[in-house]
Amino acid sequence: MDNSAVVVVVLVIAVVIGIFLLVTILKTMYTVRTYSAGVVERFGKFNRVARPGLQFLLPYCETVRLIDLQVRQAVVNVETKTKDNVFVTIPVSVQYQVVESKVFDAYYKLSNPQSQIESYVFNSILGHVPTLTLDEAFEQQQQISSAVKKDLDDVMDNFGYNILRALVTDIVPDAKVKAAMNDINAAQREQIAAQARGEADKILKVKQAEAEAESKALQGDGVARQRAAIIKGLQASVEAFKGAVEGSSAQDVMAMVLMTQYFDTLREVGVTGKSSTLLLPSSPGTVNDLMTQILAGFQAAKSS
Repeated sequence: MDNSAVVVVVLVIAVVIGIFLLVTILKTMYTVRTYSAGVVERFGKFNRVARPGLQFLLPYCETVRLIDLQVRQAVVNVETKTKDNVFVTIPVSVQYQVVESKVFDAYYKLSNPQSQIESYVFNSILGHVPTLTLDEAFEQQQQISSAVKKDLDDVMDNFGYNILRALVTDIVPDAKVKAAMNDINAAQREQIAAQARGEADKILKVKQAEAEAESKALQGDGVARQRAAIIKGLQASVEAFKGAVEGSSAQDVMAMVLMTQYFDTLREVGVTGKSSTLLLPSSPGTVNDLMTQILAGFQAAKSS
């Protein structure tokens, strides 16, 4: 073998050794991200938990599997029946994460945590909601959430998972039941509105009656004052007339006043061209009869 052949063989061996060393170095070094953990196995057996940062493995002897320690969320839709036989769908949002000190349990004890959480959520919801009516279920959403979280905490802690929250985000009844509930609610609100309108009408009518009574009282008071003023004026006129005309009596004065009013009325009727007023009877002697009737009425009032 000549020298050139020896050189080529040496170069090939050197390249192979270099590639082997490079692969070995790459398989030795790895990094673990923040909020992650590495499960290191040596020949298939658990060896240690690697923390975030640069880590090293024994080449060709150890392997690493990374686990996410961030918060994850599982949304579970549970269909069940309430105590009053109404079918409802209850969406439950569960937030969970791996406990950093229990990475071993989370990796080896549970292969599918989300499926396990869904199973226990179904079990918890089906154990609580069927004992409640639909209205009670709406009112006790917070209590249902607390019950689901408690049931999950008791189980998932053994598998290395921490349940942060279990939220019942809604209670969705069947479409027909929902429409019926809306109709009932609308009817109740209409009943309340009708009662309010009735009370308002009642108050308005009472106030109108009070205002009308007060108005009539004021009108009566005004009429009484007016009549008192008329009587006072007539009394003064009678006294003045009797003082001016000797021998005249109150009856003579009343006759004179009525006669004056009679002629004033006739004059007003004559001035108004389009008047259709008709006085029956229209003779001046009627004034004496009218006066007699008025005086008789006064006498009757006094005697009663």
